[in-house]
Amino acid sequence: MEENEPITPEVIEEEEKESSSSLAIPHQIMPDTLMVMPVTGRPFLPFQAQPLIVNQEKWQPTIEKVINENQGMVGLVMVKPEAAGDLTPDSFFKVGCVAQIHNVMADGEKLQLITQGIRRFRVEEFLTDAPPFKARASYPVEKKGEPEKLRAYSVAIIKAIREIIPLNPLYGEEVKNFVTRFSPNDASPLADFGASITTAPGKEIQAILETTSLMDRMKRVLVLLKKEQESLKLQSEISQEVNKSLNENQRKFFLKEQLKVIQKELGIAKDDREADIEQFQKRLEELDPPDYVLERVASEIEKMQVLEKGSPEYAVSRNYLDWITSVPWGVYSEDKLDIKGARKILDRDHSGLMDVKDRIIEFLAVGVYKKEVSGSILLLVGPPGVGKTSIGKSVAESLGRKFYRFSVGGMRDEAEIKGHRRTYIGALPGKFVQALKETGVSNPVIMLDEIDKVGASFQGDPASALLEALDPEQNSEFLDHYFDLRLDLSKVLFICTANQMDTIPQPLLDRMDVTRLSGYITAEKVEIAKKHLWPRLMERSGIPKKQLKITDAAIRTVADGYAREAGVRNLEKQLNRIVRKLVVTFLEEGDHAVSVGVKEVPKYLGPAIFRKERTMDGVGIVTGLAWTAMGGATLPVEATRVHQLNKGFKLTGQLGDVMKESAEIAYSFVSANAKEYKIKPEFFEKGFIHLHVPEGATPKDGPSAGVTMTTALISLATGRQIDRPLAMTGEMTLTGKVLPVGGIREKVIAARRLSIRELVLPDDNRRDVDELPDYITDGFTIHFAKKYRDVYRVVFG
Repeated sequence: MEENEPITPEVIEEEEKESSSSLAIPHQIMPDTLMVMPVTGRPFLPFQAQPLIVNQEKWQPTIEKVINENQGMVGLVMVKPEAAGDLTPDSFFKVGCVAQIHNVMADGEKLQLITQGIRRFRVEEFLTDAPPFKARASYPVEKKGEPEKLRAYSVAIIKAIREIIPLNPLYGEEVKNFVTRFSPNDASPLADFGASITTAPGKEIQAILETTSLMDRMKRVLVLLKKEQESLKLQSEISQEVNKSLNENQRKFFLKEQLKVIQKELGIAKDDREADIEQFQKRLEELDPPDYVLERVASEIEKMQVLEKGSPEYAVSRNYLDWITSVPWGVYSEDKLDIKGARKILDRDHSGLMDVKDRIIEFLAVGVYKKEVSGSILLLVGPPGVGKTSIGKSVAESLGRKFYRFSVGGMRDEAEIKGHRRTYIGALPGKFVQALKETGVSNPVIMLDEIDKVGASFQGDPASALLEALDPEQNSEFLDHYFDLRLDLSKVLFICTANQMDTIPQPLLDRMDVTRLSGYITAEKVEIAKKHLWPRLMERSGIPKKQLKITDAAIRTVADGYAREAGVRNLEKQLNRIVRKLVVTFLEEGDHAVSVGVKEVPKYLGPAIFRKERTMDGVGIVTGLAWTAMGGATLPVEATRVHQLNKGFKLTGQLGDVMKESAEIAYSFVSANAKEYKIKPEFFEKGFIHLHVPEGATPKDGPSAGVTMTTALISLATGRQIDRPLAMTGEMTLTGKVLPVGGIREKVIAARRLSIRELVLPDDNRRDVDELPDYITDGFTIHFAKKYRDVYRVVFG
C-alpha cells in the first residue's frame, strides 16, 4: 500500500479476517504511540469521514508531528463535557478513534482537516501533560457473536436506516448510496455508521465507541435508530400541520383573488369605496335622522365618489361619514317610569342621604306623571367620598337609561366639548357626540365629573362651551364643530358633580338644579360600612364572610378616630388596611375565624389619628361652627386683654380678609354698644385686645364667625364665661343684625360629633334646619337669632 493511500473499511475488515493479507494494516504495525487531538460534542467513529476544524496556533505543532512521525494517523478523543479551562489528560475519555488526516488547509486562524476514521483505540497512558498530547495506545479486539444473529441485527439496522432517510431531508442521495453499499456481512462498519447518522447526545455515542462486543453495540445502535425514527416522525407531523395551515391560507387567498377577477368581469364587483358607501347607507336606514343630516350625508357621498382613495381628502370625508352615521339619530331608550323601583335602587346603593334621595324621586316623579322624563341638568355638590358619582349611576339604572361618564376636571380646550374643525389632522367630535355614539341612544344619562375644576387657557374656555350644552333652552340645537350640524341634546339627562360652587361660573351655575350632599354622621358611616364597604372588601380579598367579621363598635372607632372626613373613602381605606393585615396573618398562621373589636383596632391601625375633641371653656372663649370642603368643623375663638397702656386690636390665626373684616365689625359693634351690654367704656378705650382663632397653620376665611367673635369680646369684657356646651354661627352686621350662613347640615353634624347639643343659628337659616332629617337634629336645642341681642339673651341670660 502506498504511504498516503487512505485506509478503507474493507481493509480493516479484511485485517480482522486474515491478518496475513498484504492489503491489510496488521495489528502489529499500528503505532504504539499516537498524537491525541480533542473533539467536542460528539466522538469520532470508525469508517466516518468528515472535516475537522482546529485552532492553528494551538494545534499546528501537533498536526505537523502527526504527518511527519505517524504517517498522518492521529488519535481523536472526545473531551468530557464537565472539562473546563485548559485541557489536561484527565479531560479526555479513555477510548477514541484512530483517524487518517488526508488534507490540511489554512483558513485564517483556523486549520481545516479532512479526516477518516480507521479503528478504535484505548489510551493506556498520556506521555505528555500539555499540548501537543502524546499517548501510549492499545487496540481492543472486537468480540463477535453468532453469525446468524449478527446478520439479523444487520438487516434490522439497514431497514431502520432506510426508514429514517425519507423522514429527514438532510440525508441526500449520497447517504442513500452509502447505505446500499453495506451488506449484512459488514456488521461493524454498519453499526458505527448507524450511530453516526443519529442526533443522539455525545455520551450515548461515546458508549457505542467504547463497546467492543459487536452484538451489544448493534443492540445499542438499533435502540438509537428507533428513537431517532420516532423523533423524526413527530417532527414530520408538526411540519405537516404547519404546512397544512399555510396551504389553507394560501388557497383562500388565491380563491378570493379569483373571485374578485370573476366579479369584475361580470360587472358585480365592489371596491372598497363602494363597500364603505353601502355600509354608511345601511346604517342610515336603521336610524331616523333629520332631513338636513340626510342632505349632508348625500353631499359627502357624492364628494367621496370623485376623490382618489389615496388622497387625504378621501380619508377626511370617509371619517366624517363614519362618525355622522354612527350617531343614534332618532334612537331613544324607553324609560322605566316606576317610582317604587327607583326608590328601591337608591336605597339599595346608598345608605342615608334621605334628603338627596327625596329630591331625586321628586325629579323622577314629574317625569312619571308626565309619562316622559325630559332632559335636565342636576348638580350634586358635596365633599369628596359622599357618593356623588355613584348616585348618578343609580339614577341611570332607576330610569333604565345608558350611562356615560367623563371628567371635565383640568379640561382646558373647548374642542373637547364642541369638537375640532374637520380641517385639522386628527380632528374628532366633542365628548357629547362620543357619548351618544358609545351609548347608542339619544337620551342617555351623561355625568360631568368635577365641573368645579374646569380650567381655561389660550385654547378657549370649556366652561363657556358648556353653556350651550347645559341650557335646556339651547341644547336642542347643540352645534358640534366637527359635524357642523345641530344635535338634539334636550332628551339627555345631565348630572354634574362638584366639591364646591365657588369656582363654577355663575352663568353656568344658573342653568343647574343644585342638590347638596353633606357629610355623613358617624351612625350613617357605620351603616354604609356594614352594608357596602365591608362586604365589598371581603369580595375583593376572597375571604369568606364567616371567617372575618367586624363589630359595629369597631367600625365606629375607625370612623371617629381614623376617618373623620365627611365622606367614606378614607373609612374604606382604613378598613382595607385591617383586611390586608389579617390576610397576612391567615397566610402565616392558617385560616381561622377572626372578629375585629374595639380593642383590636389600634393593633391593626396604630394610635388614633384624631384625638377626641374637647370644647374650650373660660372667659373670652366661645365655640363657633365652620364649613370646610371636607365637611363641618368646630371653630373656637379666644379673646384676651394684653395690657392697658394704649388702645389696640390684634388678630392671629391665619385669617382671611373676610374673616378679618368680621373681627373688626365685632370689635366696633361691642365698643359702640358697651353700655348696653354693661361693659365699662375704658375697657376698650385703654386696653389692647388680642383675638385668636386656634390651629394657626390652617387658613380660615368666611363671614360666619362674626357672632362668635362678638360673643368672645363681650365674655372677655364682662368677665362672664359660657357655663354650658354651646356653639354658634352667623354673620354680624355693624348694626347688630344676624345674617344667614351656609353649610348648616355640616355644622350641625360637627356639633353632634363634639357632643354639643345646644346651638345658636341665624333666624333666616330656620328653613335649612327644617329640611334636616330627624336623626340629625334629634336631641338638639336650637335657638334662632335675628339680632345679636337674641344671641346675648341665650348665652348670658
